[in-house]
Amino acid sequence: MLKDHKGRMRSIGLVDMQSGGDVSRIITSGVGHLPGGSVLEQMRYIQKHGDGFRRLLLSEPYGDPYMSLDLIVPPDNPRAQAGYIIMEAMGYPLYSGSNTICTATAVLQSGIVPMEEGTQHVVLESPAGLAHVTAENRNGRVQSITTQGEPAYVAARDQVVEVPRFGRVKYDLVWSGAYFVLVDAASVGFEINADEMPELAGFGHALVAAARPQVTQEHPELGHVGPLPFAHFMGPLEEVGTEGYRSRSATYVHPGVICRSPTGTGTSARLALMYDAGEIQDGQWLETISPRGSSFIGSVLGEAQVGGHRAMHSHITGKAWTLARSEIIVDLDDPLVDSTDLEGVLDQPV
Repeated sequence: MLKDHKGRMRSIGLVDMQSGGDVSRIITSGVGHLPGGSVLEQMRYIQKHGDGFRRLLLSEPYGDPYMSLDLIVPPDNPRAQAGYIIMEAMGYPLYSGSNTICTATAVLQSGIVPMEEGTQHVVLESPAGLAHVTAENRNGRVQSITTQGEPAYVAARDQVVEVPRFGRVKYDLVWSGAYFVLVDAASVGFEINADEMPELAGFGHALVAAARPQVTQEHPELGHVGPLPFAHFMGPLEEVGTEGYRSRSATYVHPGVICRSPTGTGTSARLALMYDAGEIQDGQWLETISPRGSSFIGSVLGEAQVGGHRAMHSHITGKAWTLARSEIIVDLDDPLVDSTDLEGVLDQPV
């Protein structure tokens, strides 16, 4: 009887990281082989056949919806040293700056990718494609990560949506690894500070729900990318010297999460909007500051083309910190565990 019960136990290895206050759980073991070649194909498999894994680790008692998950998987592209699938409360974003910063730090500091002292270049495969990472390492620790993901572009400008309780709201639609609706925070009465986070979450929920029927665009190369997942609220721009800008910013993740960090993809989306308007040039940078005061720096690298869209290459710089290394035991007989679309993707019993 004990043997039978043990056969229903599963073990998941985790490294919990934080960047800018947002927690990323890096999953280093516990998931079996996922069919598919590319990381995008592996992501689509677990999304369709194993979404219980995401729900389990982002829900009490195992986790929290404010966290993100980054599942380490084999890369398909020969240039990549590791692959990773991103999972959040909203589902499966194809790319994330803060998750890439945390994942790159974790794979280096845990030895999945051997660490080199000094400046080290690493290539990771995300569902959106290759993420080119530059790590600054000292004394066995990663001091900073700079990551360049896929190009960002403005998909639609000056859109208007009727938001219940808030009236008509103007937004711009930008792709930066996912679709974002970008809104001037002052135009809807926000200064972007920590005290406003509950109200920002409520407004973000209403805004994304109202805008979703309008956002039907497909990505020119990736095709259908699911319903609108994000909003980004922009504070006023402040010039910093001759090459930089600073702005308070807040990123909303549907349903109901205001990120603690300004987020890498949110920062990239703001850069793309500024670049499209001629407000920022190649080589210039933007520091985004979250409601809690943490910051990322995004820099414009140059023009790109995505389908018929004028796009922009950028990179994001930040730092990740290790919170915990742990093992979660999942008992599939636990009544709190829904094993319907979970058991099939987990590794063999402990």
